[in-house]
Amino acid sequence: MPSTSIRKLDYDTNTRILSVWFVASGKHYEFLDVPVETFTAFKAAFAKGRYFNDHVRNRYPFRLVT
Repeated sequence: MPSTSIRKLDYDTNTRILSVWFVASGKHYEFLDVPVETFTAFKAAFAKGRYFNDHVRNRYPFRLVT
């Protein structure tokens, strides 16, 4: 999963939580109530940063994981 902005992705089908780790900040966020189809498309996207900005950011509630 090479990406210049997204280090890692994970998804929990039971809770519908999408976890995203960012390269630049090193921060880990959880996005809540994300449909599995969104995760599948995100994982398959060539430009993961662009997909994140277009389809995840500002669309789902989120929390910073510390």
